[in-house]
Amino acid sequence: MSARGQAKSSPVKLSKTPLAEPNNVEPERYTTGSNAAAVSDLTLEQAIGVQVRLLRRRVGITVSELATAAGLSGGMLSKIENGQISPSLASLQALATALNVPLTTFFSTFEEKRDCSFVKAGTGVIIERRGTKAGHQYSLLGHALGGAVVVEPYLITLHEDAVPYTGFRHAGTEFIYMLTGEVLYRHGEEAYHLTPGDALLFDSAAPHGPERLLKKPMTYLSIILYPREATAP
Repeated sequence: MSARGQAKSSPVKLSKTPLAEPNNVEPERYTTGSNAAAVSDLTLEQAIGVQVRLLRRRVGITVSELATAAGLSGGMLSKIENGQISPSLASLQALATALNVPLTTFFSTFEEKRDCSFVKAGTGVIIERRGTKAGHQYSLLGHALGGAVVVEPYLITLHEDAVPYTGFRHAGTEFIYMLTGEVLYRHGEEAYHLTPGDALLFDSAAPHGPERLLKKPMTYLSIILYPREATAP
């Protein structure tokens, strides 16, 4: 077949649809395996409304009762609590007076600081705790500055001169993750044989602690959580 008789190939038609720029792509939202509720950003009006409702319920009065005390209409207060309007400073001052709180209380949750604690390896503060004299060394790995729950992460080291002690008791919940060594750890009526990689989560109000130090020295991560108003462990 001659070149003139060959079929002509059709030109490739290019799409005129512009490619999406990376910056225009909506990022996927991922979550962890935790059951904790998601945190969303509140507008200033919503944050104020949440605080007003919380304070009203704390003193045990109705929307109508608070509105009357503050000289506002019930409808106006309902809109404030639902974050539907931006209340004037005069209205907020009236509500603060009726609730017997500082005006700044209404803004306390807006743009609240989210704490983060960073401790470089080997720089954890050595803390005196019950058991320290028994050869148990507590190195504090971080601290929370606020919030309703206190979180105390420790790296605990039991040296060669450490002795068993199963009488620890304090408020809250404790999590232990074994790093090195081997121990028989007692909680209440049960004893658990912990080796590296083992974990234990328990109510720390029950008597607990290392009952038999099987392989020293040993280290384990201990995270203690308890309500801020409770006595520190």
